[in-house]
Amino acid sequence: MSVEPGSVTAPARLAKAAGTTLAPLALLAPALLAIVLLYQSTFWSMLELWSRSQTFAHGYLIVPISIWLAWRQRRRLAALPPQPNLAGPLLLAGLGLAWLLANAANVQVVEQYAATAMLPACVLAILGWPAVRLLAFPLGYLFLAVPFGEVFIEPLIDFTASFTVAALQLTGVPVFRDGSNFFLPTGNWSVVEACSGLRYLIASLALGALFAHLNCHSTGRRLAVLAAALVVPIVANGVRAYLIVMLGHLSNMRLAVGLDHLIYGWLFFGLVALLLFWLAARWRERPLAATTAATPAATSRPAASIKAVLASLAIAALWPGLALLHQDDAAAATPAATLTLPAPPGWQQLAAPPAWRVPVAGHPMSWLASYRQEPGQAQVSLQLSWFARQAPDAELLTHQAHPYGELWTLLKHQKREVQVNGRSLAVREALLAHGGERLLAWRLYRQGGVATADPVLVKLLLARGKLLGTRQDGADLIISATYDELAPPPRAQLQAFLQAALPLIEQRLQELPHGN
Repeated sequence: MSVEPGSVTAPARLAKAAGTTLAPLALLAPALLAIVLLYQSTFWSMLELWSRSQTFAHGYLIVPISIWLAWRQRRRLAALPPQPNLAGPLLLAGLGLAWLLANAANVQVVEQYAATAMLPACVLAILGWPAVRLLAFPLGYLFLAVPFGEVFIEPLIDFTASFTVAALQLTGVPVFRDGSNFFLPTGNWSVVEACSGLRYLIASLALGALFAHLNCHSTGRRLAVLAAALVVPIVANGVRAYLIVMLGHLSNMRLAVGLDHLIYGWLFFGLVALLLFWLAARWRERPLAATTAATPAATSRPAASIKAVLASLAIAALWPGLALLHQDDAAAATPAATLTLPAPPGWQQLAAPPAWRVPVAGHPMSWLASYRQEPGQAQVSLQLSWFARQAPDAELLTHQAHPYGELWTLLKHQKREVQVNGRSLAVREALLAHGGERLLAWRLYRQGGVATADPVLVKLLLARGKLLGTRQDGADLIISATYDELAPPPRAQLQAFLQAALPLIEQRLQELPHGN
């Protein structure tokens, strides 16, 4: 075959187009690696959670799968002309600011999402929208590696308990429910965090998204697979819990009450996963016929690509540098000490401290006492914790394995507006149970001198204090009272105590040193 002088074959054009983009592609990988190194503490915190929690252990698979999916597109990516986009650096700046605020407020999950989102933003800045669209799924799949989902544990526990109780009643088994606990004639059961089904849900979502991407090309079918991957494990977990309870009930609590409880659960989930993907396989679509569209002429702009890389790295490096200027460590927290607080007017302090207390992070200044108005009346307990400065391991808001103690079970929580000395005050109300005993607790935060029951506002005020060098002090105020399960909740007692004690508490907190 002869080729006329000056003519260029299609393979040659493709090779030429690929050759002009070798420099930008060679710069992209180091740029992404540089972002990972700049935010290595954030990415390392993700890896630690993968190692510590079986719920998020799938993160070890998400990253290599994403890299493999991106590697499959290497030839098409190389053929794209680089189109550095100004939206990329702007997005990096916004994500960096979000990361800085989350870092200052010790909100780890927001840090992790912001750092992960910087990777596609960097691709946009260096190669432009065509490359982002080509790598959309591998880049988006990385977000499943972020350990997130604990916020769904309580709703999943409630659904599983409701489903199990309803199924037991339909099959004629007498059952009494108390929150996430239910009682049968043969034994008692409780839906705990491990039974919420969150592990099944996250694993199913990760597998379903990958299956839909690899086997479906129409949006409708992909959404159908994702919907099934979300709904099926939630319903299946309810069925699993019901079958385990029935197995224990019919065997007079000889089966499904120990290690076999977990074994049966995972076996059932394995069968459900096989069924789910067998059904999803019936929706599989044939791959679209490969088309050889004309490759647009690539305009080689190595200077623009290098500038995009340098600008992206400069913007990405700015925020960790700013974070170092405001970094606190555990030593910055106030050493353990005891607050002094006089008894509120009309209330008598009891000699014995309250038996119930909320676990706190670090060693704040604290006050723990019980009070009653008159002898013979029910007592109200006060727990006050105050931090002069806050660090990740010593702060108002942090994750606790047992936020209400090991003995007490949360039945209900909500926000409530109460009237205290002529002003409306929001508190976080929690109703707890321990056997036949109940406990009503009201919680109020005071961050930087601002009283609030909103944890998000607490974090924002903390971030503002750290970044602007203003007050970082925070207080956690909890009042509680126990009562019998047949009696009404003692809200009137808590309100009366708060009305008498809050002015003294606020005055005492104002007297404490508020160093920046």
